[in-house]
Amino acid sequence: MSVPVVLLGPQRFDPTLGDAVKELGIEGPIATITAGWQEREPEDGELHDHLGKRTVNLKLYARTDDVWKRDAELRTAHRARQDRLRHKQDFYRIRLEHELDAAFVIQTRKAPRQILDEEGEFSIRALRELDEAHLADCRVERERFDETWKPYARDAVARHRDELQLILSKCAAVAIAGGHVATLLNRLELFGMGEILAGKPLFAWSAGAMAISERVVLFHDSPPQGQGAAEVLDRGLGLVPRVVPLPHPDQRLRLEDRERVSLFSRRFAPSLALTFRNRTRVTWDGNAFTNAHGVERLCADGGLEAHASWTLDGQGEGPTLSLTPGTGAPSELRISQPDIRGLVPGFGPGEGGPTSEGAGG
Repeated sequence: MSVPVVLLGPQRFDPTLGDAVKELGIEGPIATITAGWQEREPEDGELHDHLGKRTVNLKLYARTDDVWKRDAELRTAHRARQDRLRHKQDFYRIRLEHELDAAFVIQTRKAPRQILDEEGEFSIRALRELDEAHLADCRVERERFDETWKPYARDAVARHRDELQLILSKCAAVAIAGGHVATLLNRLELFGMGEILAGKPLFAWSAGAMAISERVVLFHDSPPQGQGAAEVLDRGLGLVPRVVPLPHPDQRLRLEDRERVSLFSRRFAPSLALTFRNRTRVTWDGNAFTNAHGVERLCADGGLEAHASWTLDGQGEGPTLSLTPGTGAPSELRISQPDIRGLVPGFGPGEGGPTSEGAGG
């Protein structure tokens, strides 16, 4: 039986997590993961109070520090893997910037519509192939690390996994906060949380929502430095399928630029690129995205769509859409169940930027 996964907008200043928990009738203790806040992981008082003082912090950041202290060999190997992943990200980013530059130039060229459409499809295909190649590289690096070092079998990790499983056996649900997405993802991966969390109702926002998707996509159209280019960071836990969560869209995306919105939507299709502003949320029930509150989808035509229901049928490069405009009632986004695997401020003080974590992280 499928359990719900609720993706929410940022929670720090205008929290709605309590409403979502109440809506699903969750009773009993709620485990929390605030590892994305890094050293400020324990500063979860506001979150604890918001959820009626019934939270239990899993302390994944502190547990990781303990693992490194107890197992220096594993820490050195993990640091080497992170160095390799960072180099892979740098080279992927170089290729990606050139592909995106070409795609934007092609979008503005004058030519017969058929030719422009064909060239646009070539651009999308090239971007997807580059993203998939990078994702495959990340998967190889992580699998090589797991096969060589078998972290779950090492005493320093195994003892924490046993404790985590015991704590979670007594909790009714899990809430995953935002913060630094690479820090969060690496801690989740180190303890095999994808397996441990399976079967528990989940509530995740900001970097937390990004980390449990199938692939973590970093995005900022106008960063303080460098070129604005959405990039795939790594695989996620794959606990919610076919979605690219976009927290803080108004600060990070030029939503008025229809060409950029269109390119983003088409590049990551058939996954749904969904915006998460304050007070927004949507629930994955195992078969459909339902009960959407203020969530908008980036569309292939460059627009934004809210309060709609649709199905995704069959295979192919893009979604087959059956659109039904909403009328103000909660919307339903229905998609077929796929095979799944694979920064934002949240509740509390953690802020970290959406970048790949450095050595040793």
